Amino acid sequence: MLTLPEKLLFALLAVVSLYFAVVGFRRVILAVSRGERGYYPSFNHLTERCGEAIARTISQSTVFRDRPLVSFFHALVFYGFIFYALVNLFDLLEAYLPPAWLHGFHQSVLGGLYRLGADLFTALVIVGVGYFFVRRFLLRDPRLLSVNPRTLSHEDALMGLRRDSLIVLGFIFLHVGFRLLGHSSLLAYQGQADPWQPVASLLAGLIGPGDNRIIGWHIGFWGALGLILAFLPYFPRSKHLHLFMAPANFALEPRHQDGSKVSSGVLSPINFEDESVERYGVERLEHFRLPQLLDAYACIMCNRCTNACPAAATGKALSPAAIEINKRYELNRVAGALAAGGESPRAVLDFVINQESLWACTTCGACIEICPVGCEQMIDIIDIRRQQVLMAGAFPSELGTAFRGLERAGNPWGLAQDKRDAWAAGLGVPTVAENPNFEVLFFVGCAGSYDPQAQQTTRAMAEILNHAGVNYAILGKAEKCTGDPARRSGNEYLYYQLASENVATLNDALQTLDPAKPKRVLTTCPHCFNALANDYPQLGGHYTVMHHSQLIDELMLTGRLPPLELTQPLTYHDPCYLGRHNGIYDAPRDVLTQGGNTIVELPRHRENSFCCGAGGAQFWKEEEPGAQRVSENRFQEAQATGAAVIATGCPFCKVMLASSESAQQDGAPEVVDIAQLVAARLRTIRLRIGTTR
Repeated sequence: MLTLPEKLLFALLAVVSLYFAVVGFRRVILAVSRGERGYYPSFNHLTERCGEAIARTISQSTVFRDRPLVSFFHALVFYGFIFYALVNLFDLLEAYLPPAWLHGFHQSVLGGLYRLGADLFTALVIVGVGYFFVRRFLLRDPRLLSVNPRTLSHEDALMGLRRDSLIVLGFIFLHVGFRLLGHSSLLAYQGQADPWQPVASLLAGLIGPGDNRIIGWHIGFWGALGLILAFLPYFPRSKHLHLFMAPANFALEPRHQDGSKVSSGVLSPINFEDESVERYGVERLEHFRLPQLLDAYACIMCNRCTNACPAAATGKALSPAAIEINKRYELNRVAGALAAGGESPRAVLDFVINQESLWACTTCGACIEICPVGCEQMIDIIDIRRQQVLMAGAFPSELGTAFRGLERAGNPWGLAQDKRDAWAAGLGVPTVAENPNFEVLFFVGCAGSYDPQAQQTTRAMAEILNHAGVNYAILGKAEKCTGDPARRSGNEYLYYQLASENVATLNDALQTLDPAKPKRVLTTCPHCFNALANDYPQLGGHYTVMHHSQLIDELMLTGRLPPLELTQPLTYHDPCYLGRHNGIYDAPRDVLTQGGNTIVELPRHRENSFCCGAGGAQFWKEEEPGAQRVSENRFQEAQATGAAVIATGCPFCKVMLASSESAQQDGAPEVVDIAQLVAARLRTIRLRIGTTR
């Protein structure tokens, strides 16, 4: 239906457009490929990876984790875009081929269904784009646009974000709008409505019949398809690139050798045995691993990660979204140099994140969990911390005290190693030396050994183990910190030293002559759990690790422990390193509800749980400036449920929540560990038996 001059002109413009688009895409691919290769591969099991990536993309399951209304309108635009790949192809064929060639298809039911889909998706995309325009530019949704003035923003981001959003929304709206105009004009020219195109037919009626209406089709074609040619060279620089990069991000996410996913609680190690390594951590863009650079292009700039971040929610300068946005705009600047093998001109602390934001992260993983395209902002932060600690020696002074305590005494408090098992006095707790044939090794951890509040949990757990007749032992003075605080704060070398010593000790203690009776490691601390289960395999420590809520649940189910009987309303706080990082949500709840009790769930719970503020070594430093302490925010949320008891399964969560300002008020809920509730139940039963006798 195009004239010959139009066909020649369109073909020429298409060649020019595709050339510049290919140049842009090639530059992006080469820049991303400059990223370093990680400990965990990104290209193994490619068939399985690609299948899962396509399924996650098509289902939009990750998008619908949050903001259901916004996600609905996004789905309209997304599925419309998918269908429009077919629409644009047919429009191009109709423009170049004689009408008779496609007449049979259009007269068929299949052709009718195609026209119906094109017509309806056109309308739905217009509705979706209109919603996003109103939301971003008229209503100015604060969930999208709120920026802490202390957050580091790339020089190009402030204007670039608005301009890019406007260009993308304008392109989509005009593209489908011109297409609708063209086909409505064609129906008007033909003087007949098409029942398969109700929207276009309605508009054709408004346009009215006439031989000159065919001009409207030509305008519609050039407006719709011509806009694609104009947009393609800009595509690699736009946020619209996430349409391709998000599925690529899913497909290339780090995985274990067996193809299983690497959880957010796992970090890539540093090989300190390799003497050729001259740098540790990330200082410049090209020091990020390949998936981390890909994150910047996959990011859809929705701000969900920042909305979920406990630091951002309490007024800290940290914005996980800003990390990816800043990376993207800097990559747009320097992609050509990186693609050519050059170096980026400045350090990431100059444009990605500032020092205040860097040390505000609690490593809770909320940003990773909520991200609809699989970005891992928390990993970026830890890698930058590694460079600052190991190479620059720049970190908060309070962490220096914790580091010295870990180096000299094996615990961040710096307390004497010979006091590590003092908590066990009078409980009859056996050590490995006293009971080498144990079945469960109770790894107590630093908090459980030294912190007075955490010791209550440790003693309660020992009481439970003794009552249930569990054959267990502790390492006692041979135990040291797992190294979690050092690793999450960037001191990877100190972690490596501590973890290596622990692995040697654990391997010696856990060796058994009977493979049919594997020994299990028990801990009451999710941070210890994560280190033992996820970090230590990198150093040759492969253990069956249990959180104490899992063992208690098991003992209750087998009748070795009685169910709880609670008389007060209770809520449960999910520790980040137990739930979000390791997926343990049900065991603690099963323990609390075994006796028919009911948990008043917090508004933010399970994978959406809000952090207590202790993770990422925050426990050993002052919180960064903000409007509120993270622990206070969480305690107020728990208090608002009306519960009299806040149960948790982490010593750090317990200490943080119990020490919040609101917790000091009269009538405030009591913060206790699950083990304390179970131990209290055992004492009540023993008291009743004694009274009866």
